[in-house]
Amino acid sequence: MDTRPVTVNASHPSEDDRTSLDKEALKRAFLDSLYYVQGKFPALASDADYQLALSYMVRDRMLQRWISTAAAYTAQGARTIAYLSAEFLMGPHLGNNLINLGILPVVREAMTELGLDLDEMLGAEVEPGLGNGGLGRLAACYIDSMATLGLPALGYGIRYEHGIFHQAIEDGWQVEKTDRWLANANPWELMRPEWTVEVRLGGHTERWTDADGREHVRWVGGRVVHGIPYDTPILGYRTNTANTLRLFRAEAPEAFDLDCFNRGDYFGAVNRKTVSENVTKILYPNDETIQGKTLRLEQQFFFVSCALQDMLRIMRTQRLPLERFHEKFAIQLNDTHPAVAVAELMRLLVDEHRMEWLPAWEITRRSFGYTNHTLLPEALERWPMPLFQRVLPRHLEIIFRINGAFLAQVRAAFPGDEALAARLSLIDEHGERHVRMAHLACVGSHTINGVAALHSRLLERDVLRDFHALWPAKFTNVTNGVTPRRFVALSNPRLSALITEAIGDGWLKDLEQLRRLEPLADDAAFRARWREIKRENKRVLAARLLSATGVAADPDSIFDIQVKRLHEYKRQHLAVLHVVDLYRRLCADPGLEIAPRTFVFGGKAAPAYHAAKLIIKLIHSVAEVVNADPAVRGLIKVVFLPNFNVGIGQDVYPAAEVSEQISTAGKEASGTGNMKFAMNGALTVGTLDGANVEIRDAVGADNFFLFGLSVDEVEALWARGYRPQEWLARNERLRGAVELIGSGRFGRGDPQLFRPLLDGLIHHDPYLLFADFDSYVDCQQRVNDAYLDAERWTRMSILNSARSGRFSSDRAVAEYAARIWRAAPVPIRLLSRADMHAGVLQ
Repeated sequence: MDTRPVTVNASHPSEDDRTSLDKEALKRAFLDSLYYVQGKFPALASDADYQLALSYMVRDRMLQRWISTAAAYTAQGARTIAYLSAEFLMGPHLGNNLINLGILPVVREAMTELGLDLDEMLGAEVEPGLGNGGLGRLAACYIDSMATLGLPALGYGIRYEHGIFHQAIEDGWQVEKTDRWLANANPWELMRPEWTVEVRLGGHTERWTDADGREHVRWVGGRVVHGIPYDTPILGYRTNTANTLRLFRAEAPEAFDLDCFNRGDYFGAVNRKTVSENVTKILYPNDETIQGKTLRLEQQFFFVSCALQDMLRIMRTQRLPLERFHEKFAIQLNDTHPAVAVAELMRLLVDEHRMEWLPAWEITRRSFGYTNHTLLPEALERWPMPLFQRVLPRHLEIIFRINGAFLAQVRAAFPGDEALAARLSLIDEHGERHVRMAHLACVGSHTINGVAALHSRLLERDVLRDFHALWPAKFTNVTNGVTPRRFVALSNPRLSALITEAIGDGWLKDLEQLRRLEPLADDAAFRARWREIKRENKRVLAARLLSATGVAADPDSIFDIQVKRLHEYKRQHLAVLHVVDLYRRLCADPGLEIAPRTFVFGGKAAPAYHAAKLIIKLIHSVAEVVNADPAVRGLIKVVFLPNFNVGIGQDVYPAAEVSEQISTAGKEASGTGNMKFAMNGALTVGTLDGANVEIRDAVGADNFFLFGLSVDEVEALWARGYRPQEWLARNERLRGAVELIGSGRFGRGDPQLFRPLLDGLIHHDPYLLFADFDSYVDCQQRVNDAYLDAERWTRMSILNSARSGRFSSDRAVAEYAARIWRAAPVPIRLLSRADMHAGVLQ
């Protein structure tokens, strides 16, 4: 960073320097933040100081909109969306806020005039890793779109002290390092200690009778944890609306026991603080142990209890009667993590506010909507009953009562079908008893939705079949979407500028306007500019790859990219099998000509997921051999980009030419990476799984590389009896790839290194890699052939972008608002400083 003296015209500062978007005012405000917030002058300022000073300057402009928004919502008592999610993977805030304020160009100019590089400042921002992948990123896209659409909304979650781990690679193995996103100041959040709530964990229940002879339940004992809210403004795109992301941190009521300290028990003096703060210490603790399971349940209950108590506080502030809770709030459960909120709202209404059970249940049922995000039965959370009873004794009683009433309804509708009642019950009675959280969410919600058309169909037919038979009208579909502000405008400024030059800038709020690019796919000059931009984006990513891994990627090769969470059903190892097959062919035939290709992988494996971590090791081991072998003539390169996150994704998506979306049909709920790639002009290689189906429908079958078994074909294969050894025996290319891996060629001579992975495929292959291998390598040959025709490829790329409009999160949120939340936009008038002062004086 340039540290030469920074100066600005010494004109008299305007009284609106905190809110003005004028360039000179922005420069003055930036320097004020550097001097008076950071306490630095240029000779001592670091990149982080400049980034924080700029962030505080931007936050001032957001706070005017935030306060104006809060004032309007409070005055109107507006119906409010409460989005409950265990993850909010926001990504870096600064660039997105500059885009949404509409001041990115003027701020870049202002920083340049001050002798500073805006891109370096953006790169200095530490990313809050408060999510694991698609679930948290979807929540972030949705709260961005809620603000852009002017919908009153609150995002509720956990302020983890340590987010998703930092992924280091040591000798090809993933090594998890502590994420320390709070090591420096977080300029975007405001602590709200005055709204602290109490959350009880453990203890027991007591019955008591009031003067009117009514029996009540009191939850007592255990331990109490304080939930302290931290608010982050979430600004809409070029709108006055700024909603709130409210994350809670756990704290002990008394952080320090002086008596213990004075007795010499120094550990005991801080033990309560340590135990309490563990609740929000880390995202997704390893739950292989009972301690890890306990902490996960405590985390989930902690944040939903904090959220619901906060909603009740808002009701009191706005002087709304409790009976209108479901009219004031539309609560969305983002998967099963927050499902315990159903029982907690009942507890708050019945135990704390003395409401009768039936009206409380009606309010609860009418308040919640439930989004299911998985087709994997093991991902539908269940809690062992002894654990649940120990942590949440009152809630187990409430769940028993809900279940009793629900099963009575089931038996009335389907008399004599006890098997159905057992399948629907909130309690799994098979073996050790478990509480079924997805069932609680289904029973306690007015609407259940899937996140892609295929996913919703399979939910209704398979995963939640019995609930659909009971309540078919409860089910609907809302296909996921992503925000084009972050994933095109911010990530791909060159392409954004070209699109805006061609069709205007309305597409950033109405992505369907990209359709107007379609005729330009036949314009040779436009195609040439499109290719130039793609190549420059590839050059940027190549520089990042070289810096992060030492691998030099050729920007003129195909950039074939698969970045996502590591999981066997996502089949990163199928792509590796293709690489190994291609490597064998190049070694065997020195004259083989193919389009040069760089295979880029990225993603994190769960710390306890040993098979996924072995796949990461395999990718690195294959890369080590392939990249160094002169026999491949530089035609293929393999690289694993470590610590993939939102910020890194902003370089990856614009550079991609091939988007690998190769999960086994029927396993992926939706996917959102597929949408980000398509918006940026990448061509999908994919199965008919998740949202791939709708992407193919949208962009056209001729602009999508389809392979693999369909859902129906997968089911038919399993029904006939799938024996992967037979598929291996009759497929010479597949057998050659598997044998080469098993020979130790990629294990530095160790044939046992990848044996667990190979044995799992040869003897089980639950995700049908062997069955789809031929189709996949044939599909990759079609990719190769298409790429050799640059004009054809570019036309396909343009059409992918042009037809991606339906995958905007704005469209998805508008559907939720109309069909599930029944929420309407609220216009916001910006309050002036005089308005705010008048409000204080009233």
